Amino acid sequence: MANKAILATIFAAALAAGALFGQDTTKSMTLEECLIRAMEKNLGLQVQVQNPELADLRVSQAGEKYLPSMSFDYASQDNRSAATSFLDSLGGVRITKQDSYGVGLSQLLPTGGRLQARVAAGMYDSNERYQTVNPYFSGNLSFTFIQPLLRNFGFNINRREIIVARNNRGIAEATYKTALLTMLYNVEEAYWNLIYSIENYEVMQESLQLAKNLLERNKRETEIGMMAPIEVLSAQSEVAAREADLLQAEVLIKNRRDALQTLLNMGSEGGETEAQIVPVDVPMVGTSQLSMESALALARAGRPEIASAVLDIKNKDLDLTYARNQLLPEVNLAAQYWSPASSGTQILYQDDNPLTGVIIGTIPGGSSQAIQDALKFKYKNWYVALNVTVPLNFVFSRAAAAQAKINLTQSKIMLEDREQQVFLEVRNAVREVENNAKRVEAYKVARELAEQKLAAEERKAKVGLSTNYTVLQVQRDLATARSRELQARIDEVLSRARLDKATGTSPEKRNIKWADSDRD
Repeated sequence: MANKAILATIFAAALAAGALFGQDTTKSMTLEECLIRAMEKNLGLQVQVQNPELADLRVSQAGEKYLPSMSFDYASQDNRSAATSFLDSLGGVRITKQDSYGVGLSQLLPTGGRLQARVAAGMYDSNERYQTVNPYFSGNLSFTFIQPLLRNFGFNINRREIIVARNNRGIAEATYKTALLTMLYNVEEAYWNLIYSIENYEVMQESLQLAKNLLERNKRETEIGMMAPIEVLSAQSEVAAREADLLQAEVLIKNRRDALQTLLNMGSEGGETEAQIVPVDVPMVGTSQLSMESALALARAGRPEIASAVLDIKNKDLDLTYARNQLLPEVNLAAQYWSPASSGTQILYQDDNPLTGVIIGTIPGGSSQAIQDALKFKYKNWYVALNVTVPLNFVFSRAAAAQAKINLTQSKIMLEDREQQVFLEVRNAVREVENNAKRVEAYKVARELAEQKLAAEERKAKVGLSTNYTVLQVQRDLATARSRELQARIDEVLSRARLDKATGTSPEKRNIKWADSDRD
């Protein structure tokens, strides 16, 4: 029943504030509705949510290096030059025509090696004398394999861009989670602060009404000569002061309403610019059963800043591994297996002697025969080699490795520092929850005593045993006690929200699921 009364009071005060500020339309919203709206519409969060998507694209882009590549080439050449000898060609001009074309497929291997397959063909035609085959067609099928054995060897070395991109994807996701944690708390803080402002406005109204009632009573008693006129002036002064307090409370409602609606991105769509949020939740005082040790364990596992720092260390460690690998000599194993073939138009000479220069016929031949022979491995050839290259830029390579080592050390220190800051935040939050729960009870007692004191002081004033000054002071004390109790209730709710934020459990408590990112 008490909660329903508080809820009715908040709702009525909000409607009254809306009418006072010229707002004809209101929008009743629970805290959950505000949080959902903020997750969908908050501009800052919409920016952050794009970063994991961009990181996914970078992961895909980094993985494209292992997609096979295909190459095509074609060349045509026509050469004409003066013959230097009668034996070269007829007519004093040497003419050669060449065409070549090929197709290849290349694949990078996870170990750093590369495998290539290629089919090539060509044609050579010339007016040179004494040729036995003209035009001449060639074909070749080859397989080439090159594998680094020291420098640039290894799965992690060659998948470095992919691993870093995936880690960066996790960092981007952690940054988004941090923004979400902050946004959830900011919305909750703005929501409860608006409730405080509305309830505090009602407290100021009640306080003003008490002062006005006292002023009216003083005027009546002054008119019949039972009270000195100075008492009326004292009451009028207090009424004016409390009216000023009420004006300040009005401004506070406007400011905090604007702050909440900005977080919810309200005011940019349709008719929502004229709607005023009416918060309908009630600040419920609760107790946290979370111990300091449990809270620290939750923060270590749940805070995205720590996860981001861990991923950054992984990136720096991989950079150091790569830098050290580049200090090694370059030792490459190369192997090739190929099958050449040839065909063409065979020229028949008199007496089978090309030196006679007398052509008695030809046996036609085409390029297809050369390709077929190459694909059938008619002529098998192989080649194996080991190449060693010792780099001379030891100074630069060692400097890069030293820099990578320093970067790794810095990242580890940053992780330790971030953990300390998070743990400090958790410790403070746990103490705040415990302390604010006690403050609520203490201010509740203080408010009840202030109410009893005012009732007693008013009874004394009716029989002339108290002064107007004392009554006004006790009234102000009651208003202060009510405001402090209300602020303590809001502080207690917000301290639990800060503890959820500090431990990184705000989303889980609101059924917001994290999406797990791939990590290597």
